[in-house]
Amino acid sequence: MSIVRRATDEELRYLKAIIDHQLGVDVGDVLFSGKVKLKISKNTGRIREVYDSNNRRLASIRASSYTFNLTLVAARVIHRVVKPPKLRAFVINEVVPHVTRGSTLFARHVLSIDENLRAGDEVLVVDEEDNLLCVGRLVLSPLEVLHFIKGPAVKLRECVGGSCGDG
Repeated sequence: MSIVRRATDEELRYLKAIIDHQLGVDVGDVLFSGKVKLKISKNTGRIREVYDSNNRRLASIRASSYTFNLTLVAARVIHRVVKPPKLRAFVINEVVPHVTRGSTLFARHVLSIDENLRAGDEVLVVDEEDNLLCVGRLVLSPLEVLHFIKGPAVKLRECVGGSCGDG
């Protein structure tokens, strides 16, 4: 069970600090603006999900690390605010239809990637023209992604077409 309620000013400051630290850029003020709502675990009292003023889920919070799993709604905001190549994995245009239908982006399809990312980081998957395709979690380090010709690079969570990832 859980409780949904409006975020307090203190909780908003806390969430903004987490997202700014996690992504390494100041996006918290833009991402968590307006009447933000929180889904709170009834058992633990901890924040589990964050919603915007239109009741769209922005992010879930991983219980193990208290970091964010971003949704496509949040990714669109971050994509608009953060300039390339920051937080991005660029894919070859020819594989865009295959990428958005799958649940994994493979290393051989990545053209370039933000070298400041680390394995486990949230990443925006974009085409060669920086059009947002998907959001997911980086499986390998950027160096490995660029040098491997086999294997997964990003575990996709949500794609623009709505057909990829595990929801």
